[in-house]
Amino acid sequence: MKIYTKTGDKGFTSLIGGTRVPKYHLRIESYGTVDELNSWVGLIRDQDITNHDKDFLKQIQDRLFTIGSSLAADPEKSKMVIPDLHLADIELLEKEMDKMNEQLPELKHFILPGGSNSISYCHIARCVCRRAERLAVHLAEESTVDEKVIIYLNRLSDYLFTLARKLGNDHQIPENQWIPRL
Repeated sequence: MKIYTKTGDKGFTSLIGGTRVPKYHLRIESYGTVDELNSWVGLIRDQDITNHDKDFLKQIQDRLFTIGSSLAADPEKSKMVIPDLHLADIELLEKEMDKMNEQLPELKHFILPGGSNSISYCHIARCVCRRAERLAVHLAEESTVDEKVIIYLNRLSDYLFTLARKLGNDHQIPENQWIPRL
């Protein structure tokens, strides 16, 4: 099987279900941004972090593929059975954040990105996650989007922020606090 199909050469692509849409379609932007996020999460996994964090991030990558397939399906025409997101996936993110927060100092300031590559990658992934969430919310205004997708992306951005703080704490890197100039 060849990786190239030439079916997208005119600027159109197919959703799961066969519907052809322009490559700038909001549904394509939505799952493309989730794919971009997944790549950033993979880069975080490649950093000097605990095996527990690497394993947890791999689970997140799996859920992001699930979200991507959900967003790539035409809700009107797709008959394909695709993996689904569960409330337990959202709860798992919440429990992991609660566990990390037990080890972190109280948050009293806004935090500026930076301090190490791994911290910065978490912040970039958080921003991409927020963009994916905004796109999914926009898509939900005009088409069917599983509500759990939007909730998961919302929690995931919070998780990535918390992970950035945890990684700084793990490596004794002081938080880069924003102190507003008044």
